[in-house]
Amino acid sequence: MTNVIEQIAAIVPAAGIGSRMGAEIPKQYLMLNGQPILGHTLDILLTHPRIERVIVALSPDDTYFEALAQSKHPKLERVIGGNERADSVLAGLSLVTGGWALVHDAARPCLTSGDINKLIMAAEQAPLVNDVPQGAILAMPVRDTMKRGNADGQIMATVCREALWHALTPQLFPTLQLRDNLTNALAAGATITDEASAMEWAGMAPALVAGRGDNIKVTHPDDLRLAALFLNNNLNHSD
Repeated sequence: MTNVIEQIAAIVPAAGIGSRMGAEIPKQYLMLNGQPILGHTLDILLTHPRIERVIVALSPDDTYFEALAQSKHPKLERVIGGNERADSVLAGLSLVTGGWALVHDAARPCLTSGDINKLIMAAEQAPLVNDVPQGAILAMPVRDTMKRGNADGQIMATVCREALWHALTPQLFPTLQLRDNLTNALAAGATITDEASAMEWAGMAPALVAGRGDNIKVTHPDDLRLAALFLNNNLNHSD
């Protein structure tokens, strides 16, 4: 038995400041190929035919969002986010009463519609466990040799990379399950670094969907130049 996904709301946590960028403004508003990073991210979500709503969780002190061309789009809604990613995701989920939630990082502007399609298809085709959908996330298999280091920056061991994946976004889960599992995991003091970790904490087994390597998260200044190259390439080639 598989699951048919009919209603999808995209949640974009965008309340952070991105301190590692060392910029004077939140990183999601840094310019990239003619518009802010967040503008590129919203474009791909707002134009995807399977996504009915896009909810952006913003800082209460945000003074940049209104200037985005996408801020007046009829599919877009906004909500005040929190101090942590999970708080912002929960704020977005509070506006959704059913269906599925597709959570995507604000600073991943190179997402393609093809990868969104792959994710939705995988979530629909993944087997149910006790009649419960498990959801799915985009991810990349680890390709490099992995090392575990100590506090002094020295190698302690080489870690087997077999079956290791880099978690990406979007991540797609039934809305009510994600809301409940995030809420309960946080109340239990669990470490929640992405939506999948809350589902794992609750005993779920989300599907891993191999995504494109150019779906990078802009975290450091060098990432901006790389993202610009990827966006230009995506404009010249189909998914």
